[in-house]
Amino acid sequence: MSLRVNRLAAGLVLTGCTQLVHAAGFALIEQNASGLGNAYAGQAAAATDASTIFFNPAGMTMLPDRQLVLAGHLIKPQAEFTGTVSPVIAGVNNGGNGGDAGGLALVPNAYYAFRLTPDVYLGIGMNAPFGLKTEYDPTWTGSTQAIKSELKTVNLNPSIAWKASDALSLGAGVSLQYAEATLTSASAAGLVTIKGDDYSWGFNLGALWQLSEATRIGLAYRSEVDHTLEGTVTFSGLPANNGPVTADTTLPDSASLSLFHKLNDRWDLMADVSWTGWSDFYELRIVRTNGALVGLTEEKWDDSYRYSVGVNYRLNDKLTLRGGLAFDETPVSDPYRTARIPDEDRTWVAFGAQYRLSPKSVLDVGYAHLFVKDARIDKPETIPVFGTVRLTGDYDASVDILSAQLTLNF
Repeated sequence: MSLRVNRLAAGLVLTGCTQLVHAAGFALIEQNASGLGNAYAGQAAAATDASTIFFNPAGMTMLPDRQLVLAGHLIKPQAEFTGTVSPVIAGVNNGGNGGDAGGLALVPNAYYAFRLTPDVYLGIGMNAPFGLKTEYDPTWTGSTQAIKSELKTVNLNPSIAWKASDALSLGAGVSLQYAEATLTSASAAGLVTIKGDDYSWGFNLGALWQLSEATRIGLAYRSEVDHTLEGTVTFSGLPANNGPVTADTTLPDSASLSLFHKLNDRWDLMADVSWTGWSDFYELRIVRTNGALVGLTEEKWDDSYRYSVGVNYRLNDKLTLRGGLAFDETPVSDPYRTARIPDEDRTWVAFGAQYRLSPKSVLDVGYAHLFVKDARIDKPETIPVFGTVRLTGDYDASVDILSAQLTLNF
């Protein structure tokens, strides 16, 4: 089957993450712990540490000669469905509302940057820019539409930055990306499992303007990454239908405009607006390698925006406190919401702290709670043998994120 995983990839791409996405759609913005306390406001301009390789590679020109960043994120989404299905099929979708589709996961990041010449920096990052996993009880009400949806990605991001002048720095990087997807659902032929993986690549660009000693603006862009996942489809009750599949998937591009302003010796202000090109995710098409259509789900996502503001307060030479707010628009409209990714708008409330352990080592911690708007679903889907099965109801969801980071300067 050719699995149009644009959204599937969205819903599946959570390299080691959890079930509901943490940025809208299926993007993972948790690329450091130092920015979590600000709700990731101003990250394309902050250049706080080597994690700027992801947010804006031009920011490496603001760093010490050599720096290593190691970060980890505990992410706990909660997603509970309440509703009905018609018709009810004994032994298939009569098992209740599915339980909590979320689960606890650990997501790591690592970055290293160093000065090559007085004006040129090199760096490399390893992270997961997208991710999601939803998993319900096997015979839940919506089992014919979705049981498990998972996409794992690992991204290796070598980068370069050039200090073109005292005011302007430019940066670029290459994204070498691995993606692995798994989808399961119930059918008349038993449990259907689709698996596939692929390697592909993209790029990121950035610019950083130092407008004054106190103010800088960052502009960053990450390209699309096109994947063709290759794998298999298996039917637990009808092995004769098993066979090879492919899945065309586009992980979306994004752009950010960020501001960092030092108000005084104690206070910093950050702001950010980011765009993601989710409109590439138009449908989920499942086709055998011989071209035979197995399933087609219209997704019709919209491009979306994320807005955030944050502040830092330097309590003393060693301790800095952080706070931030953000709003993520969902790319999913009500008529096209699915049980695989029941996405909705989310509001972030975040706080954190940085403590200087020594002149060369820094510890960052952060926490965020995401208030997710209740998601409404009314989804009919034609299932072979069973006919049209309609899932109707609401999702109650939220996300908690706890992050820690160690930064070492050499």
